Amino acid sequence: MSDNKKTSLTKAIGQKSTTLEAEMSFFDHLDVLRKHLIRAVIAIAVFTGIAFYFNEEILDKIIFGPKKPDFWTYRMMCKLVEHFPSLGKDMCITKINGEIINTEMAGQFNLQLNVCVMCGIVVGFPYLLWEIWRFVKPALHDNERKSASGFVFFASLLFVIGIFFGYFVVCPLSVNFLTGYTVSSEIKNTFTVDSYLSSVATLTLGTGIIFELPVIIFILSKLGLMTPKLMRASRRYAAVIILIIAAIVTPTPDIMTMLIVATPLFLLYEASIFVSAYIERKKKKAEAAFYAN
Repeated sequence: MSDNKKTSLTKAIGQKSTTLEAEMSFFDHLDVLRKHLIRAVIAIAVFTGIAFYFNEEILDKIIFGPKKPDFWTYRMMCKLVEHFPSLGKDMCITKINGEIINTEMAGQFNLQLNVCVMCGIVVGFPYLLWEIWRFVKPALHDNERKSASGFVFFASLLFVIGIFFGYFVVCPLSVNFLTGYTVSSEIKNTFTVDSYLSSVATLTLGTGIIFELPVIIFILSKLGLMTPKLMRASRRYAAVIILIIAAIVTPTPDIMTMLIVATPLFLLYEASIFVSAYIERKKKKAEAAFYAN
C-alpha cells in the first residue's frame, strides 16, 4: 500500500514538473515575442519621429496630393486622353470638387499626429515582418526555413507595390468620384479633415494589405487550408468581386478605366493560384519520397 502511495506521489511530482516546464516554456516564448514586438514598436516610433520633422511636406504633397488637380495620376490621365481622344474628356480630371474643413479644436493637431503615426507604420512594416520572421524561424525545420526564406522580402515588396497602387490609382480615382458625387444640387460636398484622412488611409493601406494575398495563400496552403482546385473553382466569384471593386473606384463608366484598376487584382489572384499549386506539388513530392523510403 505504501509502495502504491510512493508511486502515485512520484507520478504526481513528475506530472507537476512537466506542467511547470511547459508553462515556463510558454512564458519564455511570450517573453521572446515581447522583445521582438518592442523592437518593432521602437523602429516605428523612430520613423514616426522622422515623419514629424517632415510633416509639412508629407501633408501638402502626399496626404493632400490626391485632392489637387495637378496630382501625378490626373496629369497622366489627361495625357492619355490627348493621345487617345476616344477615351472621352471625362477621363481628364482638371478639377476636384468638395472642400475640406476642420470642425474640432484639436482636429489639425490630431491630423498631424495620425499622419505621422501612419507614415511610421508604413515605413516600419518591413522591419515588423522581419522581427516576426526572427521569432518564428527557430521553430521551423530546415526545409521549412528554406521554402520561407524569402518571406520578409516578398511580403514587403508586395506591400510596397500595393501601397503605390492604392495611392496612385485607387485613392485618386476614389477621391475624385466621392467628392464629385451628388444626389441633389441643394447639397454641397464639404468634408471634415478626419473623414478625408480616413478615406485616404483606408484605400492606401487597405490596398497594401490586399496585395499580401499571395503570401496569405502561401501560409494557408502550407497549413492545408487552401488548394489551387478550390481557388480555380472560385475564379468566377473572384472575378465578379474584382469588377465590382473596380467599378466603384473608377470615375467614369468607361471600360478602359475600369480595366486599369481591375487588371492588377486579376493578376494578383492568378499569382495566388500559382503559389498554391507550387505548395501542393511540393507536398505531393515530399509524400512520394516519404512512402518510397
